[in-house]
Amino acid sequence: MRETTAALAPVGRDTVQDRVYQELRRALVGGLFAPGQVLTIRQLADALATSTMPVRDAVGRLITEQALEILPNRSIRVPPVTADRIADLLRARVLIEGEAMALAAARMTSPQVASIRAIMLEWEEMRLGGNPETVDREVTLNHAFHFEIYRSSGSAVLLPMIESLWLQSGPFTRAAIYAFSEAGANDAARFHHDIVAALERGDPEAARSALVADISRPFAYLRDKLAKETA
Repeated sequence: MRETTAALAPVGRDTVQDRVYQELRRALVGGLFAPGQVLTIRQLADALATSTMPVRDAVGRLITEQALEILPNRSIRVPPVTADRIADLLRARVLIEGEAMALAAARMTSPQVASIRAIMLEWEEMRLGGNPETVDREVTLNHAFHFEIYRSSGSAVLLPMIESLWLQSGPFTRAAIYAFSEAGANDAARFHHDIVAALERGDPEAARSALVADISRPFAYLRDKLAKETA
């Protein structure tokens, strides 16, 4: 009998609900929605060219993950920037990402460090270009830089925790990028250089310290900006 299986193409197992969820998740991690932005199911369904049912399902999952919140009038909102939320997210990220960074520093090979350095240099080039149209690429490269390191930690438990924290932090990260730009602040790259240098030396504590400095800066900047606005 003629073999026919070779002609069959693999069928993706993702459902429409899964694809909608992943796209909304990507948008949140990338900061495409602003802190405090109010959304509707219909608005999201129209943007995604789908029906409301898969959007409703995806939004429910994101509310459970604290990436979105439901308001008393049943509308949906990206959590706003508040001092308490800034402090809570930063505390969790310092603890969990700091541990993943330290674990990675003790395990990372020279080719892995070279790969991370290449991502960092492309990210730095985007930042120094000063083109607002490259912000999406800048955010993507920053994500790639960090997660290439975290995957090297060898921890299957820490990684999904970090993914959840980045999902909740995405809108804040985007807000911080614009805040830095408005203030003319351009020294963020040195923290990434410090991280790579610590990884090259295989120094877990130096890598952890550099990571803490890197992720603390945008949160501190937003906290100070918020305090000035509310004073």
